[in-house]
Amino acid sequence: MNADAQERRVGRHRVRISRPGKELFEPGGPTKLELADHYRAVAEPMLRHLRGRPLALQRYPHGIGDPAGGFYVKNRPSHAPVWAGAVRVPSRDGDSATEMLVCDDAATLVWLADQAAITLHPWLSRTGRLHTPDRLIIDLDPPGDDFAAVRRAAADVREVLEGLGLAAFVMTTGSRGLHVVAPIRPEIDAAQARDFAHVIAELTARRRPDELTTVFRKRRRGERLFLDYLRNGYAQLAVAPYSVRALPGAPVATPLSWEELERVDSARTWTVRTFGDRAGAEPWRDMARHARSPRRAIERLDVG
Repeated sequence: MNADAQERRVGRHRVRISRPGKELFEPGGPTKLELADHYRAVAEPMLRHLRGRPLALQRYPHGIGDPAGGFYVKNRPSHAPVWAGAVRVPSRDGDSATEMLVCDDAATLVWLADQAAITLHPWLSRTGRLHTPDRLIIDLDPPGDDFAAVRRAAADVREVLEGLGLAAFVMTTGSRGLHVVAPIRPEIDAAQARDFAHVIAELTARRRPDELTTVFRKRRRGERLFLDYLRNGYAQLAVAPYSVRALPGAPVATPLSWEELERVDSARTWTVRTFGDRAGAEPWRDMARHARSPRRAIERLDVG
């Protein structure tokens, strides 16, 4: 190991952090070592949402200010350590398959930080049931930074979900909006899940059509908040809870309680350098226990 590297003992593995002082975000901003230490600190709750899921990486080897930008990695890197998990993922038509990374332990999280993989994007389904997701996501995408409007939209989505017998959890995206997530039993395929999410989004938009929309094209949305249901299809991705975003200040996608949401004024409230204030707060800890049947929810929809 050269003098410009550090090593972290993570579980049963030692993970090398090269160029630990490299600033990945902005001058004076969080370094690669701070990114690694963040992922090490949040590993326990974060892994509950990553284990068994194919994972795409958003890498910025030269930092987010690099004119060339970052890039996505969807295949398992050939230089990944042997202890990093993998899964063979079939294409939509089933004619081919690719090997994707699976992050099942804290050592892999820290190794990803060393690769300058700033943002992690898992699937909504797990190994063994790749075609049947275990959560639905409505991504609240505002046209600007009016976070009060985002909170109102989240409350609307929650009411629609709970009206169908589903549980609703909320998370800042670390960018501008919120994700409202419903844990579901893996009973329906990804195409059905996307169609169901579309209906949920439409029911929500009808409550306040002047403020909310499901229209995909930005120029047709005007100043309305977009209820994005498109992340629910096969092989679609969503930012992981506790993931860092590739934005100045290194904001963190942060799970919240619904009561706490009322006191939050921005999706970028918590950052790598301030997230320690939330140590021990884990509002999504029991999410899996609240998984409900999407088939029954769809039956309620049909009856209604």
